[in-house]
Amino acid sequence: MSEAIPARRGRTPSADVERELLAAAEAVLVREGPAGLTVRAVAAEAGIAPMGVYNRLGGKDGLVEALLIKGFDRLRVSLEEAFAAAGEPAMRGRFISCGLAYRRFALANPHFYAIMFEDAILHEHDSQEVHDHAAACFGALVRAVEMSAAAGVIAAPDPLEVAQQIWSAVHGAVALELKGLVLTPDPEYTYQAFIATLIRGLAPR
Repeated sequence: MSEAIPARRGRTPSADVERELLAAAEAVLVREGPAGLTVRAVAAEAGIAPMGVYNRLGGKDGLVEALLIKGFDRLRVSLEEAFAAAGEPAMRGRFISCGLAYRRFALANPHFYAIMFEDAILHEHDSQEVHDHAAACFGALVRAVEMSAAAGVIAAPDPLEVAQQIWSAVHGAVALELKGLVLTPDPEYTYQAFIATLIRGLAPR
């Protein structure tokens, strides 16, 4: 007997269908992890036929790309909002907040983090749109470096180079924590101390 297809809830505008599919894909990703993200699972979550996923998003690769864009945008916003918040002293506090926001995002969104940075779901290749959103996310860090350097918090003669070094460091720290490889008793304290060490290392000489 063929598998029943969930009934659609009347006619829905195209943009709304795509939003529903993306919301369904995120729900499946969060609940089931990267391995559970299939066209059939997303279609069932959204209440449409699997062919609708292909028609609207181009199948599984389209789902993954839409989730990658959402993940990079969400991380960018979290970094920008953290940096914009007041700190004590102001600019140094903002820089620290930005570093802490990266960890918060990763711990709150481990499955997003896995598909963004660990290729947890194999797909053909990322589109230019995905690359553009990823670059915009990295750009938020570059701007934070530029402003922190202008305020004398860090030395960054080449903001792009310094931003890459910072990202390499915080990504490594977060990746270890996500894998359960932080061996100290308080991972949050360890990360905060690491950010402080990072700033000291970047301080103007």
